[in-house]
Amino acid sequence: MAATDSLAFDADNHYYEALDAFTRHLDRRLAPRAVQWAEIDGRRYHVIAGRVSRAVVNPTFDPVAKPGVLSNYFRGNPEGKSPLEYLRQREPIRAEYRDREARLRTLDEQGLEAVWLFPTLGMIYEELLKHDPVAVVATFRAFNRWLDEDWGFAFRDRIFAAPYLTLADPDEAVRELEWALSRGARVVVMRPAPAWTAAGPRSPADPVFDPFWARLAESGVPLVAHAGDSGYTTHGYESDGFGASFEGYGRPSIKSWNIERAAHDFLATLVFQKLFERFPKLRVASVENGSEFLADLFRKLRSSGRRHPGYYAEDPVLTFRRCVWINPFWEDDVKEVVSLMGAERVIFGSDWPHIEGMPRPLDYAAELVGFDPETRRRILRDNTRELTWGARER
Repeated sequence: MAATDSLAFDADNHYYEALDAFTRHLDRRLAPRAVQWAEIDGRRYHVIAGRVSRAVVNPTFDPVAKPGVLSNYFRGNPEGKSPLEYLRQREPIRAEYRDREARLRTLDEQGLEAVWLFPTLGMIYEELLKHDPVAVVATFRAFNRWLDEDWGFAFRDRIFAAPYLTLADPDEAVRELEWALSRGARVVVMRPAPAWTAAGPRSPADPVFDPFWARLAESGVPLVAHAGDSGYTTHGYESDGFGASFEGYGRPSIKSWNIERAAHDFLATLVFQKLFERFPKLRVASVENGSEFLADLFRKLRSSGRRHPGYYAEDPVLTFRRCVWINPFWEDDVKEVVSLMGAERVIFGSDWPHIEGMPRPLDYAAELVGFDPETRRRILRDNTRELTWGARER
């Protein structure tokens, strides 16, 4: 590839879930509280907790929009099209979106050594179930068993599918983590949001979750806080809910900042509530949340340190830089992110095959032409490889 002399490790790939991803292993007695299918006017929809969900207008993904069809839109929309015009480019679902052998062949064609693989629907359904922690736990336990069957957690040591973990029940969170580790998971994922428990919402850094964080830190497996539905509200400025209406794309809207707000608040809370001080070996990667919030977050961390002398064991910005990795959006200023985080804490992720990402993963390399070869190699491969296997495997 043009920007480096080695294959890349993509920290943000996705699958499109099989039709029975949420139901294959679900206890049928809990189905009405969890995920079911319904057909309405000839179209299939998911029914979440007894309510028809239109968060994704076509949860069968067949046909589906082509990878990266909105890339020109995010480049500044030189053609002046609406998002819906770009999305008319649909095609039958490809084998590589649901089949791991086909995906391996695609990695070879794309020049990728390996990928972290994340949910599509799986990143938005916890919010719709959060009022029922029992249903949340059952849904994602079933989801993870499907994921293990269809993809595996470390297929051929190239496709690292991340089991989805929820903190809705602290004891169940530890059990599910232990199960995932026993099945060879090398990366795990959760949404950047408070944990909605039977006792109400709690900070993810609440000490009640310390047994979970202790086990994760001991394992060396990184946690990815991946963009999803984190339940953020616009407080009436716009209609809320995670859907395909493209509010914030067709016109300016504060809704377009919800993803960055969620990541900012999640990561700041882990530092403010000293999670990384309690578990200094914990490693957290922010993926598909962008990076424009970083400069402001660092100002807040420094201000917090000044206002609370003696509270932190060290400069909170140093703590953040040691324990957090950042995947910038491809349209972000990667040079700014490197200047803030250091090159060893920045990771490449293409969001392939989603519409907001790149048509081909290594189109991202064009964003790194101003860096020296070692820095490019770190961002495109070595940092994510080290997170997956440890520095000894670099």
